[in-house]
Formats: sequence, C-alpha cells, structure tokens
Amino acid sequence: MSTYMPNAQTVERKWYILDAAGKPLGRVAAKAAHILRGKHKPTFAPHCDCGDHVIIINCAKAVLTGKKLDDKYYRWHTGYIGHLKEVQYKKLMAEQPEKAMKLAVEGMLPNNTLGRKAATRMRLYAGAEHKNAAQKPEEYTL
Repeated sequence: MSTYMPNAQTVERKWYILDAAGKPLGRVAAKAAHILRGKHKPTFAPHCDCGDHVIIINCAKAVLTGKKLDDKYYRWHTGYIGHLKEVQYKKLMAEQPEKAMKLAVEGMLPNNTLGRKAATRMRLYAGAEHKNAAQKPEEYTL
C-alpha cells in the first residue's frame, strides 16, 4: 500500500457558502480559512493547494463579541515616515464589512504562495445575495 500524494491536477474543488449572520467574525473566518486550505478533506497535504472555494454572505451581520467594536483597531503603515494609519472596527464594520472579514481570513492563512492563492478563491458579500449561483454552491454549516 502506498501513501497518497495529491497534486494540482488531481484536486477537485467544490463551492461552499458560509452565512455570517449573527455569528462571531473570528469563528466564520476560521472556518473559511479551514476550507480554503483544504483541511476538511481526507486528502489534505500541507504542500499542495487542495482547498475549495468559499462564498461568505451577510458579512455586515457578523458580530464582534465583548468591547472589540470600540477597542479593536486595524492599523497599517503607508511607507512614509509618521504615516501609521488606523481605523476603528466600529467604523470598518459599518462602512466596509467585507474588508473586515477579508482581513480576518487572510490573517489565518499561511503567509506564502499557497495562502495567497487560497485567498483568491474567497468571495465576500455584505448582504444575503451573491453572484455565484451558477457554480451551485453548497451550504456549509458551522
């Protein structure tokens, strides 16, 4: 009996929908990262890009527990001296809920070419409607 080694040609990708309405943002992001990497499959291998596509709907209805809406900030540096920018998560969730979810999911993916490739298979929508009905996505329960 030999060990199964997946490669890019043998991977079968499916489409899943995650509904973030009323669920903690981090829990939804962790499950999305899990699916994007392919860790839910029995044929998972850390060296192979074997993940599936994920559609996350209702990003605007995801919740942050505790006082994170007031205390948590997204910070980035522009590259110029003294240009450390920051935005409070209360404002980020009100104006760009897809970006908040994207930052959470990408932070849980590996920082290499596999993680960047996996992030391209993620679709984010603030509302309940999405444009990927032609792919026949399956509902994924958390």
